[in-house]
Amino acid sequence: MSMGDRPRPSRLALFFELVRFEQTLFALPFAYAGMLLAARGVPALSICGWVTVAMFGARTAGMAANRLIDWRIDAVNPRTAGRHLPAGLVAARSVVLLLLGSLGLLAMAARQLNPLCYQLWPLAAALLLGYSYSKRFTWLCHLWLGVVQACAPIGGWLAVRGQFADTPLWLGLVIFTWVAGFDVLYACQDFDHDRKVGLFSVPARFGIATAFRISEALHGVAWLALWQVRATAGLGTVYGLGCCFIGALLYYQHRLLRPTDLSQMQKAFFQANVGISLTLLLSLFWELVL
Repeated sequence: MSMGDRPRPSRLALFFELVRFEQTLFALPFAYAGMLLAARGVPALSICGWVTVAMFGARTAGMAANRLIDWRIDAVNPRTAGRHLPAGLVAARSVVLLLLGSLGLLAMAARQLNPLCYQLWPLAAALLLGYSYSKRFTWLCHLWLGVVQACAPIGGWLAVRGQFADTPLWLGLVIFTWVAGFDVLYACQDFDHDRKVGLFSVPARFGIATAFRISEALHGVAWLALWQVRATAGLGTVYGLGCCFIGALLYYQHRLLRPTDLSQMQKAFFQANVGISLTLLLSLFWELVL
């Protein structure tokens, strides 16, 4: 079959690609970790289900908004020009409907959980939608993304307990600094383009070499915060071993990449970051359930 004869992907497949569904699976362990800590085990299945729905709605809304808001920017960036909206694979109206439907899903799930979650869902939505604009006015945009992702474990805790505490805030700090640190590295790929068109990022502001050092510092804070989670939650040896393994994965990630060589960026994401996410969840599951 020739290239021209290949069947066009289904509409559903295009939307899964558009919102990077595999990254939703990457983010889910953050929320599940918060739930496990709050319940000191597995919470009620209804809570697990609605938290999953909320995460799916939030993550899909965030990606749909990002694709819409960055449409024109993506079109002139060689790395992103092939994305669905610039390439004309998906209609903008369809993405708007996907965004609105996903926000509705988030609101519905929050309402089913508890009053505090329902009161806070507009704030979560504002953070999600605002992130894509942040690169237009501040190089702190990576920290904004970190805050968005940190909402997952804190939200998982609130879904179970309905009130704040120290442990989920420390876990939120872990996710905040870890995600922000990797996003700084990821932005190094667009260093030339961002400077050319006037977009803000840590690499564009300080240079790639300094961006690597800032990323290392953020990941150092993330690793230290992991141990504070252990102290506040009273976790044991298995979680401690998980922390050590996560530290090794963070080190591996920074060994894969160099300021002069970003060719292993996708490998750093899928191997190191997915490994960190799963290690965190599995070590908590072993401590609190098994």
